[in-house]
Amino acid sequence: MTDPRRDDPRVTIVIAAWNAEATIVRAIESALTQTVPVEVVVVDDRSTDETRTRAAALAEGEPRLTVLCQTVNGGPSAARNRAIETSRAPWIAVLDSDDWMEPTRLRRLLELAERHGADFMADDLWKLDEGAPISDRRRMLGDVTGTIPVTAAEFVACNLSADHGNRREMGFLKPLMSRSFLKRHGLSYEPGIRLGEDYVLYTKALLCGAVFMLTEPAGYVATVRPGSLSGRHPTEAHADLVRADRALLTREDLSCATRKALEAHLMEHRKKWAWRRLIDAVRDADPLAALRCFWAPPQVTLDLFGRLAREALARVRRRTGMG
Repeated sequence: MTDPRRDDPRVTIVIAAWNAEATIVRAIESALTQTVPVEVVVVDDRSTDETRTRAAALAEGEPRLTVLCQTVNGGPSAARNRAIETSRAPWIAVLDSDDWMEPTRLRRLLELAERHGADFMADDLWKLDEGAPISDRRRMLGDVTGTIPVTAAEFVACNLSADHGNRREMGFLKPLMSRSFLKRHGLSYEPGIRLGEDYVLYTKALLCGAVFMLTEPAGYVATVRPGSLSGRHPTEAHADLVRADRALLTREDLSCATRKALEAHLMEHRKKWAWRRLIDAVRDADPLAALRCFWAPPQVTLDLFGRLAREALARVRRRTGMG
């Protein structure tokens, strides 16, 4: 068998890391043990813990591992873009710093990508609660069998949390991505987006004609942490996605199904954004800002009243001991 340490890399594994000292070694080691030739680029996003030190220690004597450090905390998009720009393999795989991969994952995805002529080759993820045994892992999507194509309309629709909640949206996928396709279409992560950056990039690629294939789990294990950023959805994250969807909707080449899905995604995040802004206004004792939240399309206003009613009912139940 060919020694993957000696061959030119077929895959660049990108790891953006911020305060990940507890998991960064596991992530890097899982990347280096892939059974295809890889290069691993870790970008420390101005961590305040030992992330950089632990990654740098692994890089000593390991030519396949490069550790870069950001001078300011710019978020995962900026970190990933830097890693992609400074690497060279024809395929790119993103690995979150608190996740890990089984050794044969990238080999399986490469074989499938070549067989199906894919520009993006994704696999359903294994989700594992932090600290739980590996036997407790579960599929994220759950219903993927074989290898199937994904259209732009299907992808966007599968990111509606109302239909695919509990963090089951396709935007969480970590596909193998063709560097030549990204370069040919001038695609990269949007630096200003710190949450939902994958959704935006994949949607843009699909609208550019990417062949996006999805298969059963190949060995990406995603750690589910109660306090993770992707689970909290801060106010500005919804504003970013609202802006991104609006920009995508300006395209004139959208199919009816894709436009409908994007409009639904936009409305979902307008509702979430308005609710978060209302919470912020109440916290800041700013009645004018609270009133502005209701200056919105009827769907958004009705959603706000519905959320307020549910919150009021929940408080009554807590006070009366009914809930």
